[in-house]
Amino acid sequence: MALWARQASRWCHLLKAICAAEFPGRLRGCSSTSQACHGFAPRALLSSPNDVLPWRLQAYRHVSVGSYSPPDSAKDGSFSSPKSNLPLPVKQEQAKPETLPDLNEKTLYEDWDDVPPSSALEEISEEEAMQIIAEPLLPLHSSTLRDYVDHSETLAKLVHLGVDLSQVEKRQKAGQLLLTLDFEKDIRKILLFLKDVGVEDNQLGPFLTKNPYILGEDLEALETRVAYLKSKKFGKAEIAQMVSRAPYLLLFSVERLDNRLGFFKNELGLSVKKTKDLVIRLPRLLTGKLEPVKENLQVCQIELGFQRNEIQQIVFKTPKILTASKKRLKQTFDYLHNIMGIPHHMLTRFPQVFNSKLLRIKERHTFLTFLGRAQYDPAQPSYISLDQLVSLPDEVFCTEIAKASIQDFEKFLKTL
Repeated sequence: MALWARQASRWCHLLKAICAAEFPGRLRGCSSTSQACHGFAPRALLSSPNDVLPWRLQAYRHVSVGSYSPPDSAKDGSFSSPKSNLPLPVKQEQAKPETLPDLNEKTLYEDWDDVPPSSALEEISEEEAMQIIAEPLLPLHSSTLRDYVDHSETLAKLVHLGVDLSQVEKRQKAGQLLLTLDFEKDIRKILLFLKDVGVEDNQLGPFLTKNPYILGEDLEALETRVAYLKSKKFGKAEIAQMVSRAPYLLLFSVERLDNRLGFFKNELGLSVKKTKDLVIRLPRLLTGKLEPVKENLQVCQIELGFQRNEIQQIVFKTPKILTASKKRLKQTFDYLHNIMGIPHHMLTRFPQVFNSKLLRIKERHTFLTFLGRAQYDPAQPSYISLDQLVSLPDEVFCTEIAKASIQDFEKFLKTL
């Protein structure tokens, strides 16, 4: 409504200007006459409103069209002519000419150049409607972050860094977290912090894919945790290695990190240096659950029969044994100890055998037994160490250990 009122006002202004340009003398004369009639009317004429009102309306009508004639009431004698009521000086006075502005075409239509904005209710043609490009609506609910990438600068830049959003959205509330963060305000400082810690540029994407929650952490808290690790004599390169291999490490508070280090030191009876070396090689010991670790320690001591000092050596040489499957751990020990006859002290010297696949151990031991070369006692000739048994490639194992060809070994495997 405000738009139409403004436009109507402009049209009235232009119409008055046109009328003034075409009928200047007539409009000015009528205006003077009307003003005189209103200004010098006798008091007798104003005594009756019912009689004056029609005359004023009629006078207004005559002024509007640019001519003058006496009202109907003056014809029948009820009113005297307005000219006879004017004082003599006024009647003889002539209006002074006024200079009107030159209304050329440019001035007359200059307001038309100011086109008002189109209304939302204005009808448009079908061709104009086809040219309107509507932005896609942002989904209120979605099960994937892919629907938000085109609308979120933060998600677009994270994808450019190499973050796999398909993996991030599988983590609980990780997608909601990313949608609430601003890249410049919240994320940039975390990226600079990670680079300062030692995370390589090409590892930022995979790192954030595994741990997007670090983007919501307080920067001061992260710096405090790094300072704690430095206070425990961890070098910068060692901290970078630990953070890269255990992305959740910096989510743990200083108190929790201190408790984890104290647990492994006291539970395994390790020195400070050996405890530090242990967590450097397997930093997820600081971030994983302690229940599997405690259960594996009990399995090694109670079910497998290792002594405390033997467990200490096994764990220090092969930290993964603390997080290995209990079932696989017991099956591997049963085959090595009860089938192959490997004693506890030999297993303590070569604990890497517990990280090997049981099927590989069975295939090679069976082949050596077939060839009569299965000798694992270091005091006997043709001794074969457990490390040679499980770590060498098939070609090297066949030629150097089994003294046979790879084709013979493959044929033998088909008979199993």
